[in-house]
Amino acid sequence: MPQTIFLYILIFLYGIIIGSFLNVCIYRIPKKENIATTRSHCMSCGYQLKWYDLVPLFSYLVLRGRCRKCGSRISVQYPLVEALNGGLYLLVFWRYGLSIDSLLYCFLFSALVVLSVIDFRTYEIPLGINFFILTLGLIHIVTDLSNWLSYGIGLLSVSIPLLLIYLATKGRGIGGGDVKLMAATGLLLGWKLNLLGFLLGCILGSVIHVCRMKIAGEGRVLAMGPYLAMGIAISAIWGEQMIAWYLSFVGLS
Repeated sequence: MPQTIFLYILIFLYGIIIGSFLNVCIYRIPKKENIATTRSHCMSCGYQLKWYDLVPLFSYLVLRGRCRKCGSRISVQYPLVEALNGGLYLLVFWRYGLSIDSLLYCFLFSALVVLSVIDFRTYEIPLGINFFILTLGLIHIVTDLSNWLSYGIGLLSVSIPLLLIYLATKGRGIGGGDVKLMAATGLLLGWKLNLLGFLLGCILGSVIHVCRMKIAGEGRVLAMGPYLAMGIAISAIWGEQMIAWYLSFVGLS
């Protein structure tokens, strides 16, 4: 038990460290800024942050959410993304243990966090994020060759119908980034989990966005990426149990 607790603490710490990097990606990718060479700085006064200003979660708490130099407020997005990523890593390792699947799904969840925030703000999913997820899918095939057909079908099963919708509506019915996202996640998850993730994403998008329209006065146009990401994440963790329950419910298992 002590070893398990220590392991989960390490996983969470690793998750929030990666979460700090995700914040850099979220801010810089839409602006096409270099995510590796440009030093982190205050968005208000330009103060270049020291290493002790960049400790995930803790620096934000110590500084009480304000810049050390000018005192301007630091967006709450930073600790939220860090904590979310750490929590998601714990969830993945709880489900899959110490395995290659855990590593791949942790990277997947981090990519989903980045694309969700960017798409929510800009209505665009960066092509590089989809390519990153596609690369994870290729690695997954190599490590699980016996199920290559499921992954191959997953690449096409959701993305091809979405592509037809995209072409028929000239991009008004679905975004090109959403099509690429479902292709990439299909290669990583396989067709069953990917199809479930897509259905869950559509349900979540319909319910949540209608609520936002009623409560916050949002328009009809929505960024689908965050909802697809939520559906994919749920499917990656609980999808197999959900599918087994459904097959049992309809008497097919």
